[in-house]
Amino acid sequence: MRLLHTMLRVNNLDESLAFYCDALGMKLLRRKDYPAGEFTLAFVGYGEEEDQTVLELTHNWGTSKYELGTAFGHLAIGVTDIYAVCERLREKGVKVVREPGPMKHSSTVIAFVEDPNGYRIELIEEKTLKSAS
Repeated sequence: MRLLHTMLRVNNLDESLAFYCDALGMKLLRRKDYPAGEFTLAFVGYGEEEDQTVLELTHNWGTSKYELGTAFGHLAIGVTDIYAVCERLREKGVKVVREPGPMKHSSTVIAFVEDPNGYRIELIEEKTLKSAS
């Protein structure tokens, strides 16, 4: 068994694709409209679905706002230079909601950014991630 994908419902598919592909560097792997169901699925990731867990972005036509709820926490992405990544993302207009720095009670360096829908993405410095395990 392996984890295939995580699904997020998005308000605006084009904005979300710009965030995940242009800002975070993922690749659009596949996209399909389902006219009878009035929705579009777009799969994005850092590698092919056969090899990697990916993210499914679901856009339900006619729905422009979702309540995020309190159960979902965040997605996490490993990065090699968290300070440079945050600066690059900020230059692209991405909202950094927690500046890079050590996690409480740990040496792991993290930051949080927010996607256009309000979902939080945790960035984890990979070199500190390896030393913390």
